[in-house]
Amino acid sequence: MRISFITLLAFLLLFNCKNEKKNSSNNQDEKTEKQLEIAAPKGMVWIEKKTFYQGAKKNDKFAMHREMPAHQVTIDGFFIDKTEVTNAQFKAFVDATNYVSVAERPIDWDEMKKELPTNTPKPHDSILQPGSLIFNKNVNAVVNMQNYGQWWTWKIGANWKHPEGSSSNIKGKDNYPVVHIALEDALAYCKWANRRLPTEAEWEAAAQGKNKNTIYTWGNNNDLLNNNANTWQGTFPTENKSEDRFEFIAPVKSYPPNSLGLYDMIGNVWELTSDLFNTNYYKTIDTSIDLINPKGAEKAFNSNNPYQKENVMKGGSFLCHQSYCASFRISARMGVAQDSGSDHVGFRTVATKAMLQSRN
Repeated sequence: MRISFITLLAFLLLFNCKNEKKNSSNNQDEKTEKQLEIAAPKGMVWIEKKTFYQGAKKNDKFAMHREMPAHQVTIDGFFIDKTEVTNAQFKAFVDATNYVSVAERPIDWDEMKKELPTNTPKPHDSILQPGSLIFNKNVNAVVNMQNYGQWWTWKIGANWKHPEGSSSNIKGKDNYPVVHIALEDALAYCKWANRRLPTEAEWEAAAQGKNKNTIYTWGNNNDLLNNNANTWQGTFPTENKSEDRFEFIAPVKSYPPNSLGLYDMIGNVWELTSDLFNTNYYKTIDTSIDLINPKGAEKAFNSNNPYQKENVMKGGSFLCHQSYCASFRISARMGVAQDSGSDHVGFRTVATKAMLQSRN
């Protein structure tokens, strides 16, 4: 993940040597400088400076109010991971730092109740045990689709090493996205790897690839969804027909990349961003101007979850279906509590040239 000192030094020497040659043309100097600027670290892709429309597209029948109105933004160039951070990559971080993820730590009720309604009764100690949310694969019927508690369950012992509970493991799944990651976990990994989380605008710029105004990473054709992304087919949440070849989470690179070589920007697992989630944020934007490197709302707000601060997550997951959230679109945005993880949320990282130079 980290650019090597030797590689960077080699590029610098090459650049300097060309500058010292009196007979070198300006075109050759410019070419060398450009090569230096776009030399991507292993496993990352360079996203050129870009102006595009962020938010809902006019022809998107699934667009939600929190994605409106679309607005023009310009983002500076940056590097982004080709894939979501994998189990193997996160394990390397843990092995190097002895990091303990949020889902593995004892639960502090005094801290937890600060983000709950006043006078919320304390659960029994047998429930207040380290764990995380997992999708209930045994749901037979639902009464109200607005009650997502019907298909989510708190699983004691679930964490990134044991994604379905203490009896499960990730043996043979090095190439799967790491899940059960809270914001604190992702930020700790980023610090170790000299990376950061993408802003929502950066994420959309990368997802668009060489396009500037499309609904999906491959264009606007919804009929190509199953060929290009790991989502839900059938009846959510009771029947998944697996027409896209995977019933639940899939290894990274199981589907074709977008036009810039990025995998799974749509589907598989949701991806954390650095932006705070505010359902009203887009409506406060002045659409008559071009936003330069926007970093999202100043305050978090979600009327459906008023007691917790949430970050924006992007891209949808293997659980997304058009009958429920249809979040398998570039503009789709949902909130995730900063202290929570689940078996369908992961992340990928970004870096800038300045970040890479500061490390070396």
